[in-house]
Amino acid sequence: MNLSTLFRTKENLNLDKNTLTILRYIAIFGQFLAISVVYFYLQLPFPIELSYLIICLGLATNLYLQFGIKFNQLKDLYASVFLVYDLIQLSILLYLTGGIFNPFCFLLIIPAIVSSTFLSMGTTIILGLITSLLLLTISFYHLPLPGEEMDLLHFPNFYKTGIIISIFIGLVFLSYFGIRFAGEKKKTSEALNKLQEVIYKEYELESLGGQAAAAAHSLGTPLATISVVSKELKKEIGDNSELSKDIDLLISQSKRCSDILKKISKKQIEKDKFFSSVKLEDLLEEILNSFKETSSKDIILVSDNDKNKIDISRSPEMIYGLRNFIGNAIKFSKSKVNVFLYSNDKEIKIIINDDGPGFPEDVIKRIGEPYIKSKSKETNPNSGLGLGTFLGKTLLERQNAKLIFKDDKNLGGASVVISWSPKNILLSG
Repeated sequence: MNLSTLFRTKENLNLDKNTLTILRYIAIFGQFLAISVVYFYLQLPFPIELSYLIICLGLATNLYLQFGIKFNQLKDLYASVFLVYDLIQLSILLYLTGGIFNPFCFLLIIPAIVSSTFLSMGTTIILGLITSLLLLTISFYHLPLPGEEMDLLHFPNFYKTGIIISIFIGLVFLSYFGIRFAGEKKKTSEALNKLQEVIYKEYELESLGGQAAAAAHSLGTPLATISVVSKELKKEIGDNSELSKDIDLLISQSKRCSDILKKISKKQIEKDKFFSSVKLEDLLEEILNSFKETSSKDIILVSDNDKNKIDISRSPEMIYGLRNFIGNAIKFSKSKVNVFLYSNDKEIKIIINDDGPGFPEDVIKRIGEPYIKSKSKETNPNSGLGLGTFLGKTLLERQNAKLIFKDDKNLGGASVVISWSPKNILLSG
């Protein structure tokens, strides 16, 4: 892993300034309240003036962060500087108030947790190392805990060791959790953005037909005018052969444009009827035919057990989802792909089987998640990062489908089972 990967320099990592400002105000107020209660209410002595000075310095840095820095998103470096300062400030306060025995010492891990959630792994590791160093320092070098000199408290050495180990474990656990949580959230967010792009493009393509029909209707009148004027000009020109040829060309081309627009308009009307509803068998046949044009593999649709023959809404989500899984089966298959369509009063089911290598064991339980990659040598040359499968699965699930991924016993490859209940599948109105 190189530094650009560790610190994710190619990514736009930011920490919201308002979020960090509010967190630091909460910390500063909590520190001020804690030392005031201990000193004035519990009347336990410790260097109160120096503690207030350190808190005031922290307040000054936060005021500078709030009003002095103009941009709202703090880059990885800027955010880490403030988090390191917070670590040092809290460590000094803990040094003045009992070190590792102070009940607030667990707060040292908070900057690393913030970093693991919002910033790069490299920054989190650096903050974790600084936290560990400061934790060890205040474990051996610190002023007495307020009240300790009054023989109110006594801590054996193994208790100190237990505190150090517990904070280290908390630091590692929560940092790892933050890194994984942020990473998973980022991957899912990116995948969902891709999903929205796919849906937008599909609906955009669908709307182009309507726009073409509107253009055909709007351009019909000016084209007719051009044709009429051209014919009148030809009559006026008479026997001028050179100009007459140009006029004839103008008339023929305007007629050609008119014919093209009529065809576009006619196709759109047909397309509207076709898109409003379609039988599932016809939709599958259309998808398979589109793949047969570019593939030499044996692709078969078996629909003998399709009892319902119902019409469904022909949606971009349904088309993209089915095309994705059928396309994957064709891509990974050796020579054969079978698509079975079953339907009855209780269930509608599509089964896509192929004779390829099947689902790799290292990812079969995670299929449908974005950005996964198998280490299998059989599938690796053709495999991607699982984004297409995630998109197809999500789109079909939005159409109330249930998906199961397993190995096919007949062809020996992969099997994808897509099912609906008749009442849940989106029927055409």
